[in-house]
Amino acid sequence: MAEVSATAGALLGLLAERPMTGWELVAEARSRVGSFWTIQRSQVYRELAALQKGGLAESLPPEARGRRRYRITSDGRAAYHAWVQSMPGEENVRIPFLLSVAFAGDIPTDRFAELVADQRRRHAQQLQQYQALHEQLSTDTSPVGRSRLATLALGIEYERAALTWLADLPSYLDQPTDS
Repeated sequence: MAEVSATAGALLGLLAERPMTGWELVAEARSRVGSFWTIQRSQVYRELAALQKGGLAESLPPEARGRRRYRITSDGRAAYHAWVQSMPGEENVRIPFLLSVAFAGDIPTDRFAELVADQRRRHAQQLQQYQALHEQLSTDTSPVGRSRLATLALGIEYERAALTWLADLPSYLDQPTDS
């Protein structure tokens, strides 16, 4: 059985639920794991081509405007189950703003304050979106609904922690920022 990457495994997991287009796969992945597992459209289409070539997914006949849905094959379902039950790899956290913090001494104070304010705005906005989604999903007791709530709970806690860290950041750097 072919070993699949995390991205391919996630796509197979989504396809195990229902056939989807590449566009739908991107939207569903973003909805479920948001900022914690990024995926680009081009990456989805490359993975779909590889999954199809490997016999793990197949395309259905073209729909209106050339849209093409993909579905998982029985080999794909087996590969998905093997992947989802395997030990996950090491975490790889990439936070671009941390590079700005790492080199904060080279950023003028007023510009750094703008960067921090922008980060606060972004995290507050994401927290609001996650909380609204949590409210919408809170009555979904299906296995998919419960797993979405579990991943959403981490997203909410992450955004809260980021906002707390951003509030504390000036004390680490001795740089005033707008509150």
